[in-house]
Amino acid sequence: MRCLFSELKCKEVINICDGGRLGCISDLEIDLCTGAILSIVVPGQKNLMNLIRPRDGIVIPFCRIQKIGEDVILVDLREFPA
Repeated sequence: MRCLFSELKCKEVINICDGGRLGCISDLEIDLCTGAILSIVVPGQKNLMNLIRPRDGIVIPFCRIQKIGEDVILVDLREFPA
């Protein structure tokens, strides 16, 4: 399966453990030697009445991705720190 980053960043990331919507992908971490995707990054939680987001996002290891669908990416963050 092939996918462009421009297609991935339009998909919403959903935690299958609680149904939480984490947002859309904002960045990727890639191993430059192998070209493998190590993790995806989604924006952090909004603060100050949902107006400002923190600089750092939620880094989700690629192994936590369960399914990449047409519109969403399902991840398992059961034991992931909040």
